[in-house]
Amino acid sequence: MPVDSMSGWKRSHDCGSLRVDDEGREAVLMGWVNGRRDLGNLIFIDLRDRGGITQVVFDPRVDEQSHERAHVLRHEWVIAVKGKVARREEGQENPNLPTGGVELRATELKVLNRSDTPPFQVDGAVDASEALRLKYRYLEMRRPRVFNVLHRRHQIASRIRQYLNREGFIEVETPFLTKSTPEGARDYLVPSRVNRGLFYALPQSPQLFKQLLMIAGFDRYYQIVRCFRDEDLRADRQPEFTQVDLEMAFVDEEAVMGVFEGMMQDLFHSILEIDISLPIQRLTYQEAMDRFGTDRPDIRFAMEFQDVTDIAARSDFRVFRDAVERGGVVKALVVERGASSFSRKGLDELAKVVTDSGGKGLLWVKVTQEGWQSSLSKFFSDENRGALNEKVGAGPEDLVLLVADRPQVVNEALGALRMEIARRLALIPEDRHAFVWVTRFPLLEYNEEEGGLEAVHHPFTSPVEQDIDLLDTRPEEVRARSYDLVLNGTEIGGGSIRIHDPALQQKMFHILGITPEEARRKFGFLLEALKYGAPPHGGMALGFDRLVAIMTGVKSIREVIAFPKTTSATCPLTDAPSEVDEAQLKELGLKRFSR
Repeated sequence: MPVDSMSGWKRSHDCGSLRVDDEGREAVLMGWVNGRRDLGNLIFIDLRDRGGITQVVFDPRVDEQSHERAHVLRHEWVIAVKGKVARREEGQENPNLPTGGVELRATELKVLNRSDTPPFQVDGAVDASEALRLKYRYLEMRRPRVFNVLHRRHQIASRIRQYLNREGFIEVETPFLTKSTPEGARDYLVPSRVNRGLFYALPQSPQLFKQLLMIAGFDRYYQIVRCFRDEDLRADRQPEFTQVDLEMAFVDEEAVMGVFEGMMQDLFHSILEIDISLPIQRLTYQEAMDRFGTDRPDIRFAMEFQDVTDIAARSDFRVFRDAVERGGVVKALVVERGASSFSRKGLDELAKVVTDSGGKGLLWVKVTQEGWQSSLSKFFSDENRGALNEKVGAGPEDLVLLVADRPQVVNEALGALRMEIARRLALIPEDRHAFVWVTRFPLLEYNEEEGGLEAVHHPFTSPVEQDIDLLDTRPEEVRARSYDLVLNGTEIGGGSIRIHDPALQQKMFHILGITPEEARRKFGFLLEALKYGAPPHGGMALGFDRLVAIMTGVKSIREVIAFPKTTSATCPLTDAPSEVDEAQLKELGLKRFSR
């Protein structure tokens, strides 16, 4: 069958718009064959486009020629149909479709293109591997579920732009071909043909450029921008990703956080019809670690840690007493009504979670009406057992889990344990969205491999003013003017107030072991700009892909990106990365690497 021309035809409706009120109207639909039922005398086609699905009926009593041609139609063929809108017969309506009350009775058919048999069923269950679906991503995106996610992404981006435009921000594009600067991950390098032997880098973020825009007096900048990081991947990472990037002049932390709070409130109300109460809860980094064991706490459920070091130190249990004598702590996690939820095997599995997280072991107490059911019972006096129950709020049928070690080890182990228990007992309300700010991170941390201090965020983060004097004596105690926005246990954005004083910036480089010559080589353009009246400024970057994933309820950011990479940073669709011609390498002054 030859392919027909659509010349002279114009689509009148999409496949999701016809209703009972359109009965008797002539319509022209164009789309893909989503399903077919050939009953001989009648042929039913489900015609699909991005608007939805409409049932088309080919009846020889209406038009014999189009009915004859419809016999050869197959899944994913592209067709155009002209006909009249009619009500479906009583009892044949489809309440699951917006168009389910009507059908198009075809008077003319054009076959605009044929299709090979797809490698997986587009309109069926998702039964193909992810590798196959990514190889044929353009077919996967024909699924309404996939299209709806990407359409929702578009709506979220549009709403963000509207909000920031109202707030006086100016959208400015920054370069993709830029200078390689250390920002925490490996750069993707691009060799220069014109300047052989030299390289551009794809930006990990527009960090330095947005600071330059503040120095230039733009006051409020934003950009929904692609960023690139050559790092190990996981479900919420991609080598190229999108962030909502902004910077503001003459502001403090509360001003920047306030803009993002307003953005979240606007987004969730307009897109999901969910009201977000402001202000969003704030926790310092230390509070988050002490209470939840992570700087990305999921606060949709309680189960916070309780410090019982003082009571444990009065017990006869040597493990607890030794830990306390070495400067450690003992903390407890209470699982309400959890005594009957975990068998001995289940408790052993929880203990493995602790050891896998760096802890030495897990102790447990099942609280009953008669007292403690635990190997610890004999090491605690009646008074201390009662004191511990009272301090952690444990009653009959509760399970108390205890870990003793250095504070960092205890916090991390209990943090992993808290999330494992929540998953096992279904304690996390999936229909709730819980935001929290985590602030005042450490400015610096010690890198064991490198043998020196490194910036927790980046070297342009300003220290808390009260802590500046500690830079010379106890730099690891200095707190940063930084803040992360966490949603449902996922960090969706972070930022800081920047250093705008050239002397303080030079001092920060010195502490990080960056020599003046190295600083000029890597950041000379920023250091030069800071000499010309840099205003106090700060900003933040929002992980747009992560936010969209949460708002659409999908598990991986790969599902909210049109053409994502795999966890090995490859593209099954295009076979990228791939080898290039010798001539191209020669132009760049490069030699082929023997794999």
